Amino acid sequence: MEGFEFMQTFRKSQIVYASFGAIVAISALSYLATSAKGLILLGSFGASALLLFALPEAPLSQPRCVVLGHLFASVIALACLTLFGPQGWAVGLATGLAVGFMMITRTVHPPAGSNAIIVFFAKPSWDLLLISTVGGTLTLVIIAVIYHRTTRRHRYPLYWHRIPEPVQG
Repeated sequence: MEGFEFMQTFRKSQIVYASFGAIVAISALSYLATSAKGLILLGSFGASALLLFALPEAPLSQPRCVVLGHLFASVIALACLTLFGPQGWAVGLATGLAVGFMMITRTVHPPAGSNAIIVFFAKPSWDLLLISTVGGTLTLVIIAVIYHRTTRRHRYPLYWHRIPEPVQG
């Protein structure tokens, strides 16, 4: 197909390092979730781990997008759940609003798009938002920073909070 690029091919060493990083990160979150007996391990964190360890230089993998994308999506989902109850259309509304808000704020993180579905099925309280969403994403990012700096495989993060200027084309 003209103008279409296929997914890059990864070297075996990249696959091993990314896989091991994801194992470490999700295992750490799982341990914390078991110890805290709470919803710290969101299903969307598996997809976040893939981005953080397989594609750490992607804009979608930077800490600002990971943390704020998950936070915004969870807040919007909890607000919709509180206002409208567990209605099928409300989970769709929450997902759509989260997608739009991440785009407006330039905090797009695709795994966070599933947070509305998680919130509507788990029906957590607002205080759990800080523990699971913020605590979980910060833990993932900290593990990714330490992991990439220790293995020296990638420069991560490329930036913490600045918004890169759009490329003029």
